[in-house]
Amino acid sequence: MSITDGLLAPAASFWLLAVFSAFVVLALWRLPWRILLGNRQLQHLFFGSTVALTLLWTLRAGISPGLGIHFLGMTLLTLMFGWDLAIISATLALLGVSWIGLESWQGFGFNGLCTIVLPALVSLGVLRLVEARLAKNFFVYLFCCGFLGAAISVGVMGLAAALSLWGLGVYPWQQVYQEYVLLLPLIMFPEGLLNGIVMTAMMVFYPDWIRTFNARIYIDEQ
Repeated sequence: MSITDGLLAPAASFWLLAVFSAFVVLALWRLPWRILLGNRQLQHLFFGSTVALTLLWTLRAGISPGLGIHFLGMTLLTLMFGWDLAIISATLALLGVSWIGLESWQGFGFNGLCTIVLPALVSLGVLRLVEARLAKNFFVYLFCCGFLGAAISVGVMGLAAALSLWGLGVYPWQQVYQEYVLLLPLIMFPEGLLNGIVMTAMMVFYPDWIRTFNARIYIDEQ
């Protein structure tokens, strides 16, 4: 989001960080520690994905501070690891981009809620809806969860961030709308496409890398 120091009021930064920290603690509590510590392949995949996400988040564009746009990749992480591991992995990535100065520490809570927690929960919601309402089909899972879920998550994230910056009095709505909201459709399709391409490759060659994808149900029984 390219939040800079002084952009948010200290009180807002504190409460946003407190709420985000609560989600991180919940994710740590829900982590499958026994599986994670006992599975070397999962460990390598987790840390490799964290590094890749950190590099992905260094690529960004924007005009005003706080109105930057970059690929999220949270749908992919959520489908691969589940929401708990996805939040921890992305939090480590956010620590990385904050440490190198691309994000401010004051905006850590805001960034965490908007770019990590919210997209992860939206992706999880889309997955649960697809599982409950649609057929167990390879292409349904790929399109609805991988492509459409990623596009929806980045759209919801963007609108939430825009409304938050406007509601906190950081920018007038006209500026937020022109510099950020209007650009959201331009990032939604590439976000969906990026997640969809990577998901396709993994579903074909490494389906065991995706915790939410059961090849026996989606492929073998078709």
